[in-house]
Amino acid sequence: MCSWCWGFRPVFKQVEQALSGKIEIQYILGGLAPDTDQVMPEQLQQTIQQTWKKIQRDIPGTEFNFDFWSLCSPRRSTYPACRAIIACRMQRPALASKMLLFIQQAYYLQAKNPSDLHVLISLASQLGMDAQQFSDDIQSKVCQDALQKEIEFCREIDIQSFPSLVLKQGKSYTSLDIDYNNSKKVLAQIL
Repeated sequence: MCSWCWGFRPVFKQVEQALSGKIEIQYILGGLAPDTDQVMPEQLQQTIQQTWKKIQRDIPGTEFNFDFWSLCSPRRSTYPACRAIIACRMQRPALASKMLLFIQQAYYLQAKNPSDLHVLISLASQLGMDAQQFSDDIQSKVCQDALQKEIEFCREIDIQSFPSLVLKQGKSYTSLDIDYNNSKKVLAQIL
């Protein structure tokens, strides 16, 4: 549910494709915004909408469905979407990157709220997962603990913003610069 991550997706997919079979790529969930049932304050809603507009200017071709803000009760709560990725990994690990895409498309293109459990269960069903198992898993302590562990790992390696790219070599971690419009610049740092 990070709009800059959504904007970076096309370039990162190019990076992934270029590195296929050369290095292992691992997605780590950073959490971003904890669970809440509170509707996002109007000022924060306006700020995020302005961020979406900035992303559209800075990263040509990035789409957002601004109907989200009138059709949904937006909450600053990204942990449910993070847990959905973990619940997907628990049931069908090979579908985790597809689940991420489904969550992003639901949020940014279809004006659905991925802070809502029923939306996430529906996405899991669309991916062919067992909806009841997914529902049980996403609400489990095991899933919450796994998310907390990933958030803590992000802090340990000093990830402070999203998206972030970190190259692990042996036991050392190096943060990489992100270019939202040029995969060659990102690849050059890695290679």
